Amino acid sequence: MPEPVADSTAVTRIARRRALPGHEEQYEELAREMLQLMKRHHGFEGAEIIPPASPGCAYQVAVNFASEADLAAWDNSTDRKQIFARMRPHAEGEPEHRRLNALEEWFQGPAIPANAPKPPRWKTAVVTWMGIWPLASLFIFLAGFWNADGQVPFLVMTAINVTLIVLAMTYLVAPALTKLMKPFLVPQRRD
Repeated sequence: MPEPVADSTAVTRIARRRALPGHEEQYEELAREMLQLMKRHHGFEGAEIIPPASPGCAYQVAVNFASEADLAAWDNSTDRKQIFARMRPHAEGEPEHRRLNALEEWFQGPAIPANAPKPPRWKTAVVTWMGIWPLASLFIFLAGFWNADGQVPFLVMTAINVTLIVLAMTYLVAPALTKLMKPFLVPQRRD
C-alpha cells in the first residue's frame, strides 16, 4: 500500500503552558533550549516565545514548520521527548496546542487572544472577503487609469494587483478588521 503524500503546506502551531510559581526562570530557559533543538530539525522555519502578560499567566510558543510531516517528525523526535521530560517539573500539565493555517494567521494577534476558540471558517471567509473585495476593486480601478493604453501585459498587471492586495491585507486591513470584527469572530461566552 503506498504511503499518503505529505501535505507540503507550511504549518504554524501555538503552544500554551503555565510555569509553576517560582519556576518561571527555569521554564523559560528550557523553552529557549527547546527552540535551539528545533533548529536542528528538517523543515523548521522559526519560532517565538511569548512570555506571560502578567505573573501566573501562560507562556506561548509559536513554531513554524514547512509541512505537517516536518512538525510530526519534531513531535516524534527524541529531542522533543527529552526536553519535555526536563520541562515537566517546572510546568503545570502538558501544553495546549492550536494550529493555524495561512488565512487564520491573518486573524491572530493581540486582538484575538490565543485561548479564544477558533473562529468558524465561514466567519474567517466573510471577514477576509470584507477586506479583499474593496482592495481588489480599488486596485483594479486604479490600474485602469495607470494602464489605460494596455501597455502592461495582463499577467504582469494581475501580479502587481495581487501583490498590493496581499501586502495591504497583511499589514493594514486584516489587523484593523480583526480588531473591528472581534465580537463577530470570537463572541464572548455568556455564563
